[in-house]
Amino acid sequence: MSLQGKVAIVTGGVKNLGAEIALQLAPLGASLALHYNSASSADHVNGLQQQLEKAAPGIKVKFYQADLTTEKAVESLFASVKKDFGRIDIVVNTVGKVLKKGIADVSEEEYDTMFAVNSKSAFLVLKAGAKYVEDGGALITIVTSLLAAFTGLYTSYAGSKAPVEHFTRGVAKELLGRQVSVTAVAPGPMDTPFFYPQESPEAVEYHKSQAMGNRLTDVKDIAPIVKFLCTEGKWITGQTIFANGGYTTR
Repeated sequence: MSLQGKVAIVTGGVKNLGAEIALQLAPLGASLALHYNSASSADHVNGLQQQLEKAAPGIKVKFYQADLTTEKAVESLFASVKKDFGRIDIVVNTVGKVLKKGIADVSEEEYDTMFAVNSKSAFLVLKAGAKYVEDGGALITIVTSLLAAFTGLYTSYAGSKAPVEHFTRGVAKELLGRQVSVTAVAPGPMDTPFFYPQESPEAVEYHKSQAMGNRLTDVKDIAPIVKFLCTEGKWITGQTIFANGGYTTR
């Protein structure tokens, strides 16, 4: 299914899963508005630009830097994309932050940061998406398979992602009349630099042992699912899709 003439915003879109999603959507003809948060992520821009041009010659792509934990920043991003591209059809939000600590060790500042990044920003992106996305569009948020796990130490992480399921269901109902699909995708632990800093080698091996092939989730496992939700899979709405190789379910 072609996305020719469509415009997709991918937040966190210059590396890891976000970049792979961009590379999956580009050959379908989608123009891309790729967001990144920190100056360090800017190092990935040129390399990704070259990959995208190779995958889809002539593609229109622009990059935007913003901290999406304030409504002003989110509104500015969406307004800029609408001005630059003329429309917004797809929004994929990959922004997230992991913290692995027992609850007694989580500071108030850490709590506030986790909920700002994982919950508030997702709410604001869905809010802006509901306002800006064209009829028949798609809003997709990346959450975590830990939402279906009974485990400790990820309390602030999974807890701050959990509200996104409710946001997803609510917005999906609100946008039924406009035929906008709204979904959440919940990967298992992913083999990216996002995962390793808080994990011991033993924990990594345990996570691997819980999924098919004795391995972590790869970004190439998840990006095709996002592509499907943007194309033939738009009849799916209001759902959280657990894509984790059998790591956990509910």
